[in-house]
Amino acid sequence: MTYITVSGDTFDKIALEQLGSEYLFPLLLEANQHYRDVLIFSSGIEITIPEVELEDEYEERPEWLEEDLDEEDETAEEEAFGFEEES
Repeated sequence: MTYITVSGDTFDKIALEQLGSEYLFPLLLEANQHYRDVLIFSSGIEITIPEVELEDEYEERPEWLEEDLDEEDETAEEEAFGFEEES
């Protein structure tokens, strides 16, 4: 797949718009090494957008992210953060 730049595009902006995350810009750099020194693109430059398969790394939520707190945990949390139940 290719992308035609518009004035002001950067690798991280293109990665965000085309790949879904600005953190994937190294993949764009690898696929377009002849533009690796370009910080801000002018308009009309054709760059290659690599195919990226994103995988979910976590199948289950860790226990500490579970929303179900038992009453002891809720009380301890309230005490730790100074929350009090309103009567």
